[in-house]
Amino acid sequence: MLIDREHASLLVIDVQERLLPVIHDWPTILDNVIWLVQVAQRLNVPVVASEQYPKGLGQTHADLRAVLPAGAVADKVHFSCVAADCLQGMHGSDRRQRVICGIEAHVCVLQTALELRWQGKEVFIVADAVGSRDPANRDLALARMRGHGIEIVSREMVAFELLKRAGTSEFRQISSEFLR
Repeated sequence: MLIDREHASLLVIDVQERLLPVIHDWPTILDNVIWLVQVAQRLNVPVVASEQYPKGLGQTHADLRAVLPAGAVADKVHFSCVAADCLQGMHGSDRRQRVICGIEAHVCVLQTALELRWQGKEVFIVADAVGSRDPANRDLALARMRGHGIEIVSREMVAFELLKRAGTSEFRQISSEFLR
């Protein structure tokens, strides 16, 4: 199965001010998440984000918040966005494919991905845009999700699958700005 821009939405999970600095290799994760958001927006793929207990963990990181669409962030206290029911009615919530990035891979990302999969959604986890405090927990989460039929992809796989073909002005624009 390939990611299809007509059926996909991007879900950014809990990339928050107070949580992010303790995540292994967090600057790379943040850069990759922002990259994904910008590519998705250029290709008209809906983008939504969640915040886990923002009172304690802070808001979405300012650099990421600056590129998110207005009204795209939902608060939650459940680890899973599905259990929290925080994305219902948000732009793209009716789409059958979810491309997921964010933190922590072994908690909120894992629980959301598994519950979306159990609902019959096609779920894609962007491996180079998810993280945990301990990289071993990230690796275990990716392995567990793969075992449940969740596709593990890279940010470039997402971009190329959304584009589908070269030789278009859209491909040239994305290529020159994001695929250098």
